[in-house]
Amino acid sequence: MSFGSYRWLVALGLTAACAGQMPPVHSVAPLVASQLVVSLYLIGDAGSPAAEGEPVLQALRRDLDLRPAKRVVVFLGDNAYPRGLPPANHSGRAEAERRLAAQVDVVTRAPAEGYFVLGNHDWDRYGSEGWAAARRQDHYIDSIGRGLVMVEPNDGCPGPSTKDIGERLRLVLVDTQWWLHQGLKPLHPTSRCPTDSEREIVDSLRSAIGNAGSRLVVVAGHHPLASGGVHGGYFGWKDHLFPLRLAVPGLWLPVPFIGSLYPAARQHGISHQDLPSHEYQRLVAAFGRAFDPTRPALYAAGHEHNLQVIAGGSARLQLVSGGGVFGHSGRAVSIAGTLFAREASGFARLDIPRSGPARLAVLQVDGSGRAREVFSTWIN
Repeated sequence: MSFGSYRWLVALGLTAACAGQMPPVHSVAPLVASQLVVSLYLIGDAGSPAAEGEPVLQALRRDLDLRPAKRVVVFLGDNAYPRGLPPANHSGRAEAERRLAAQVDVVTRAPAEGYFVLGNHDWDRYGSEGWAAARRQDHYIDSIGRGLVMVEPNDGCPGPSTKDIGERLRLVLVDTQWWLHQGLKPLHPTSRCPTDSEREIVDSLRSAIGNAGSRLVVVAGHHPLASGGVHGGYFGWKDHLFPLRLAVPGLWLPVPFIGSLYPAARQHGISHQDLPSHEYQRLVAAFGRAFDPTRPALYAAGHEHNLQVIAGGSARLQLVSGGGVFGHSGRAVSIAGTLFAREASGFARLDIPRSGPARLAVLQVDGSGRAREVFSTWIN
């Protein structure tokens, strides 16, 4: 490699380092255990757990065992990599079932209450079999969930699906891939979904948030509404030098100079799975209308393989919790409103007391399955 090439790499690395500076870690006092009524766990992109004990799922199981209150787990999509649950006669069916069962098992063993929302990979990686794959996952999880775990919304419907957890929490679950999917999906006037058009979904979301009373409202889907990760258009020097790993994880083939074309194209919206795209911006705008005039306390998503907490925007607080598999982590930088951003594996926990503000904690998990809090804040 020439001296000029080295200079280019160093300059790009310095630029990425400056963009990736993390804000100070914030921490608040834990709540008194006897006052807790619900502990809500939010974990995304857990769809390729290690066969011999996935560290993040091990950490989640241990933390569930420690909570004295009602426990609810929401898996935030991309529950079965790479293309969701294949048909019964497919060579990848057994492995996909194992990956889904590993996640369901954490919930049923607790025992806790669990919900899966679907992501783009669950819809056949937004392929032609997307809707069929979504329904297959729905039916399979229902068959092994022992009445404790289910897909919501189901049948490929966009939602919202509303679940009241006691007197203090309302969960509003949505399938954001429905918005971005280019293939067959349930649509008005032929579908059996309660909502199947943009206007109906926006109106139903607004109603679910507005009539929640004193309950804290958490809206959960797969796609974030803001992000300091690659889906938000924030690429680092590794993404420019090794662009193929963004499409095929683990493919560390250097492509200097010309490799920058791929990140640049994504920054200009070539993929509808990225925030800069027209389709994704339509989703963000629709949710902005749905969250007006009453904003949910928290909008939780995955999609990015990192951990982020962002203040402001259409929701009072936004969470990106896509670190559900150890080592499958991606770039996370500070953007407007960022309170916390880290390229790490882990999950989030929202502790809700009988009265007063809830406490959101982000837990980072190491390779041995140990979790430690790296950020916490109040949600009023």
